[in-house]
Amino acid sequence: MLKYFIGGAAATVALSYFLGYDYLFSGIAKTYLKGKSSANIDDGKLFPSHIISTESPKLWEEDALYNKIELPKNIVDDLTHSNTASFLVIKNGKLMHEQYWNGYDQLSKTNSFSMAKAVTVMLLGKALEEGKIKSIDGKFSDIFEAFKERELGHLLTLKNLAQMEAGLDWDEDYKNPFRPNAKAYYGRSLIKATFSKRFKTEPGTRFEYQSGSTQLLGFAVREMIGQTLASYLSEKFWIPLGMEQNAEWSVDESGMEKTYCCIHSNSRDFAKLGQLFLDDGKVDGVQVLNSDFIEQMRTPTEKSAKIYGMGLWINHDNPVKHYYFLGLQGQYIIMVPDHNMVIVRTGSYENSPKNDRGRPDQVKFLVNETVNLFK
Repeated sequence: MLKYFIGGAAATVALSYFLGYDYLFSGIAKTYLKGKSSANIDDGKLFPSHIISTESPKLWEEDALYNKIELPKNIVDDLTHSNTASFLVIKNGKLMHEQYWNGYDQLSKTNSFSMAKAVTVMLLGKALEEGKIKSIDGKFSDIFEAFKERELGHLLTLKNLAQMEAGLDWDEDYKNPFRPNAKAYYGRSLIKATFSKRFKTEPGTRFEYQSGSTQLLGFAVREMIGQTLASYLSEKFWIPLGMEQNAEWSVDESGMEKTYCCIHSNSRDFAKLGQLFLDDGKVDGVQVLNSDFIEQMRTPTEKSAKIYGMGLWINHDNPVKHYYFLGLQGQYIIMVPDHNMVIVRTGSYENSPKNDRGRPDQVKFLVNETVNLFK
């Protein structure tokens, strides 16, 4: 009986490899065998990574009212119900409130998930600024010639990728293990997970949020800068911003960063990315990222029905206007310009409710309640 079981298991494994589903074994090992049901904010140690190094850490200046204003019950209930790890409020460039739950603290590094998409677009902006990439309207196929022969592939631009208008045949499904997100996350090769995708619509004609778009953008930026994205991020942002800790960026077996996700950092340093946007790209008077590019990132596009710019989600419908980095399970870096405020929330919020425009209800709630509390 045992030999039939072993033979059947071997056949299953062989068939999985043949069909391209071998990544499922990695996924099972990193989730169910560790008592998890899906990707997790503590996944960083399970994957190889590149270091995003800092050199001269600069601590946040604390406001005179730092942690002296108690969160009201409705905010606390929302944060605890949603399995929050951290909640930070920065106002006028100073740390106003900082709170952690479930064993996390200011040194805890958690998975950015898709907040990394905005960081990838920031790297695109820096590469454009430095002339490493000539134009945001440049063709992806000018960098990777194989796309010239692919139907519609020759039309794809870097701007299409940044604005989520690539038209890829990519189903953004986080729960189905046979969909491309799982293959990219748990698989060995990001090239295999993304370069094989066909196009279902002409690039530039329709908004559709797709992790594959940002991964392709990451490949293009890395090719043009001639170094790892983690080292470029370190030089151009992590060090100039005075980040408190080194961070890690998960990579595949070839060493390519997962640019659609997976920067593992602490919440205080995530907040510094938000402050950079409030300060229009400046740090201590030094222009770290071109202000025109910052404005382009946070300007909502027509094709997204004005909910998305380039890497950033935008809500101008709310009376308190805001825009934000957004990651799976409720990772947020929220910028509220009219109140000079950054709000960071991390945690493991499974099945976070969204409104009819695809934006998390929790973001709007936290913006309105936090602004009212600290006004």
